Amino acid sequence: MKKLTKSMIKLRIKPRENNTHKGHYGHALLVAGHIGFMGAAVITSKACLRAGVGLLTVQVPKDERFILQVAVPEAMLLMRESEEDDNFDKYSAIGIGPGLGTSKEAEELLLQILMRYEKPMVIDADAINIIAANHKLLELVARDSILTPHPKEFDRLFGHHETEEARALTAVKKAKEHGVVIVLKGHRTLVTYAGTSYVNYTGNAGLAKGGSGDALTGIITAFMAQGYKPYYAAKLGVYLHGLAADITLQNQSMESMLITDVIDNLGKAFNDVLS
Repeated sequence: MKKLTKSMIKLRIKPRENNTHKGHYGHALLVAGHIGFMGAAVITSKACLRAGVGLLTVQVPKDERFILQVAVPEAMLLMRESEEDDNFDKYSAIGIGPGLGTSKEAEELLLQILMRYEKPMVIDADAINIIAANHKLLELVARDSILTPHPKEFDRLFGHHETEEARALTAVKKAKEHGVVIVLKGHRTLVTYAGTSYVNYTGNAGLAKGGSGDALTGIITAFMAQGYKPYYAAKLGVYLHGLAADITLQNQSMESMLITDVIDNLGKAFNDVLS
């Protein structure tokens, strides 16, 4: 397994051109949040915007819409109960799962998107848990999609593992078998696709808190929307997410760090890589 390095990331990241507009940087859809878990939708949305997406629409329950509208005014909203927009193909990328819940309604929503959206997407959190409970859904996942499980979610999907090493070996195997990118989150996050794997060394234990994975989903979705190939979007997202957390230690401790602090430092992470 190779190591993700700054020089590697710098080669892949595309500096923003002056003579461009929002249409050049994609339109992402995030499907996230339900009652009591709207923080996940807010975190994912903020991270997606900080990672450079041109336009962002967030699909949320109608009764919870005010939370997003106030917390993330830059985002457009799509009411989950509405049938006014089922043309998912207009989106450059879709990220689904953070705070979504695992209800029958959530399962049906995931099924509909998997069936209607033919491009790769980012699948996280409760979307992974829904697939783990109904393995037939895994066959509907578009090739080159990105799955971002933490260890427990990974084990729900692919069976129990005794060690990190065993889990990593399974991740490499399953990514190749299903034609997807797997981002196995952990102390040293693994990104694997088609038999090629990279281990990330940015980041610290300040990320060992709720919300960190939601932010990563937003960042990766933003890169996908901007036209990066999924495997590169995953590597860029993982590296910059960790780097922003390392930069956050300049003003916070690992104990006091919040994922919103990390999101606020994404700009410094971009500048560090692009300098």
